[in-house]
Amino acid sequence: MTASSGASRRVTCCTYADRVAFPDDVLTAEEDLVFHLRPHWKAAVRPSLVLAFFLAATLVAWVMLPTTMGGRIGIGVVATLGVIIGARRGVWPLLVWRCTHYIFTDERILLQDGVLNRDRRDLPLARINDHAMSQSLLGRMLGYGQMTIDSIGDQVAVLDAVPHVQFVQTTLYQLIEGAPEPLDEEDDEEDDEYEEPADRPLGRRR
Repeated sequence: MTASSGASRRVTCCTYADRVAFPDDVLTAEEDLVFHLRPHWKAAVRPSLVLAFFLAATLVAWVMLPTTMGGRIGIGVVATLGVIIGARRGVWPLLVWRCTHYIFTDERILLQDGVLNRDRRDLPLARINDHAMSQSLLGRMLGYGQMTIDSIGDQVAVLDAVPHVQFVQTTLYQLIEGAPEPLDEEDDEEDDEYEEPADRPLGRRR
């Protein structure tokens, strides 16, 4: 993993998520992509095991059960349970994992998820006032963790199973420090209301 310094800081995170192209029309012309991540691969382990289990159970039933009517009914029951539970506990979680994106740029954090319906949320870096990271023992061993990001306006975003979470949080801090501070509406109103006094002509003192 490398990071380059400068006004437009680019970071390359060597993860599986970098191979996935993200639509260029989502980013502005002057916006630099820093991270493109998915939840850690551990989120795909349980659904994969569920699919493997029901596939193995169906094959065992096909081989072991007799070719009688009762055996065929048993194979049909096992296959039906495999399709229903496998789709719910295996295929769907894998699709959700595949369609979840954590996008970090030098201007904002973009969160996108949804298989059928797409949900997208933007968090400008200039409006983030706090970010926290937590890791379990397994997370420390595998290198993932949870990030909680607070922004102005009591908006909270929770990113689950962020890979390389310590490096991501450190880079996020650097990006926030380099982001321009947001202008307050009160300051804007005061600037609009303020007018420079007109130059008074110098009169002759009597």
